[in-house]
Amino acid sequence: MATFVLVHGAWSGGYTWKGIAAGLRRAGHEVYTPTLTGLGERSHLLRAGIDLDTHIMDVRNVIRFEELSDIVLLGHSYAGMVVTGVADAAPEKIRTLVYLDAFVPQNGQSVIDLQPPGRTAPSDGIAVPPLPLSAFGVSPEKAAPYEGRRMPHPTACFTQTIKLSGGIERVRDRVYIYLNEPHPTTFTQFYEKYRDAPGWHAYTMPCTHLVQLDMPEELTRLLLSFV
Repeated sequence: MATFVLVHGAWSGGYTWKGIAAGLRRAGHEVYTPTLTGLGERSHLLRAGIDLDTHIMDVRNVIRFEELSDIVLLGHSYAGMVVTGVADAAPEKIRTLVYLDAFVPQNGQSVIDLQPPGRTAPSDGIAVPPLPLSAFGVSPEKAAPYEGRRMPHPTACFTQTIKLSGGIERVRDRVYIYLNEPHPTTFTQFYEKYRDAPGWHAYTMPCTHLVQLDMPEELTRLLLSFV
């Protein structure tokens, strides 16, 4: 049995993993899908002061209090920042680190630093309103179940730089999954950087950034192949 910790991207919540988590559990694995502070069913906690460190601690505390180890830790999109911080702080807990169409930051970088030039998002100083899923190429029909549940994302999570101590270098098994429709995207840069890098395994899936809506069964099978 393996233990999966699946971390959602910006503006969403743990609910995005419902079908995939069910498939992994049917295969006999343990699955955790934490919702980050201020989002999803925890959106009532949104306030000034929530930042990247808050979200890193959200996941670290799941690992601590559930006494997890030998984890397949996956971060989707923005959560690449989160899982990087978690893996750096507790590399001994991580079996495989998976970036699902996600940011892969270096020490001292923020989400803003990793965006294409000129791309900005409006903010009221506390949170950034959600981008419509159509911005990621998702059709209105597929987007409908999610649109009403997408919440503003704490601004400081995008602007705070990550502080890494070198612990992440002890995570030997790293995976990048690139969702390549349309191509190129914000995440193309990471796929191209890591697809042939030592210690990395790279995959592509012919779908939009919302693989949970486009190809959930295929993603579940890919995740199962890691264990």
